[in-house]
Amino acid sequence: MPDCDVLFIGAGHNALVCAGYLAQAGYKVIMLERRHKPGGAVVTEEIVPGYKFDLGGSAHILINHTPIVRDLKLEDYGLRYLDIDPLFFTPFPDGSHITISKDLDRTCQNIAAVHPQDAENYRRFVETWRPMAEGMVEAFLHVPTPLNLARYLVFNGGVDPKRSDQINSLIRGYGQVLRESFAGPQVPAIIGWMAAQSGPPPSELLSAPFALWHPMYHASGVRRPVGGSGMLTQALARMMEAHNGIIHTSAPVKRILVERGRANGAETAAGERITARVVVSGAHVHTTARLLGDALPSKARDLIDRSRIGNGFGIMVRYAVNELPNYTALPTPPGASHSDHHHGMQFICPSLDYIDRAYGDYLRGEMSREPGLIVMTWSVADPTLAPEGKHVMFIWGQYYPYKLANGEDWDAIGQREADRLLALLAQYAPNVNAPNFVIGQLNETPLYLERELGLLQGNVMHLEMSVDQMFMLRPALSMGTYRGPLKGLYLTGASTHPGGGIMGAAGRNAAAVVLHDLSRKRG
Repeated sequence: MPDCDVLFIGAGHNALVCAGYLAQAGYKVIMLERRHKPGGAVVTEEIVPGYKFDLGGSAHILINHTPIVRDLKLEDYGLRYLDIDPLFFTPFPDGSHITISKDLDRTCQNIAAVHPQDAENYRRFVETWRPMAEGMVEAFLHVPTPLNLARYLVFNGGVDPKRSDQINSLIRGYGQVLRESFAGPQVPAIIGWMAAQSGPPPSELLSAPFALWHPMYHASGVRRPVGGSGMLTQALARMMEAHNGIIHTSAPVKRILVERGRANGAETAAGERITARVVVSGAHVHTTARLLGDALPSKARDLIDRSRIGNGFGIMVRYAVNELPNYTALPTPPGASHSDHHHGMQFICPSLDYIDRAYGDYLRGEMSREPGLIVMTWSVADPTLAPEGKHVMFIWGQYYPYKLANGEDWDAIGQREADRLLALLAQYAPNVNAPNFVIGQLNETPLYLERELGLLQGNVMHLEMSVDQMFMLRPALSMGTYRGPLKGLYLTGASTHPGGGIMGAAGRNAAAVVLHDLSRKRG
């Protein structure tokens, strides 16, 4: 008899979601996690005493478009979300600024103060593309079969195949679509910078959908768990364990066990062997291939080898700080500790050309000379993250290569690049240059992301998010429905559909497939 019904390789957030559904259905689940706690790249830890730093994902965008929190009753296990509003704030070099709120009318008023024509253009953009954006969200929440894609992207009103203008927009780069939709550079910069978080630059063909789902931010907003991003995965772990699931931490897997062409367990680095009816890997697909070794069929190995990881993505610097950045474009009122815009994500990205230049540097294997930034000061909305009167500030910079053309070592240059990000922010908020601004910090370079969180070559999306690596093609056509290259092996995580999209969707979708297959065997 096997030791369990389902054995998980890795306990990242998608694996935990999948395990939660399986445990809730009555299956015996065991998880093997190489780190000292479950959560993968969605964890929160006190790196600086008294300050809670997220490692990996920070903003749970669109999670409330999934039924995961409700289905798994995660509020019963300590999870509580805060709605973050305003959503985005962008100061511009000329001293102007735009704040994007969940409320569309308020957002259009904010845009009108900078560019009246684009206020109406923005409303039209949101109303035009919202049906397609809603269809994309539904497509993300289902196994990416041709029927499901047609059902949610076409038949439900998402894309009208009779409208040539829509079809033409979808096959373009998002930069071209945004430049044609707006008169000024400011609004395209905001929408484009959010689109760039999936990876592609504005000029990449077929990348338009990354910008066209922007209307969903007005429907769903941005959410944050009280206590840090990792509170989601800790609630998932508690839920799974309450249903008799078992999580072994500090238990890296040495190899996936295969017998007669079927995955049936795993062996840990300590030599422990655990057998199972089926195995689910939440690890990077290239890591999964390594754990299979010679048992991986050559055709599947070729497909996985052809999937592109890319050369890094960005860097994240986590700060414990004495005060918040005070933007010259919208100063904090005298005597106040913060402004409304400190609740949301703060963008340093003045134009689409700015993103293109940063990406061009990256393609040459160079540091982006002027990287785009996202600044997050979540302790304003959630005071549990820092001591009273103090704050956490996270800065994401994009784009940054994992392998540098000049051969520099990230261990040697990480602090230099972190300092450069802070200097760039100081051009918009000079107070961050003060000698006592920073209390402590953690530099998450591409090498750190690989070494600590298992994100190969520092790509937070696992694989590049290009059209040939999405939907049923992620990670490869023969594995696009979460069934792996061997019988008894299933895949989940950011290497699978929808990639780095909706939080937990890959885990929920994979659970549906595993439950379907196990119920057939049980019957």
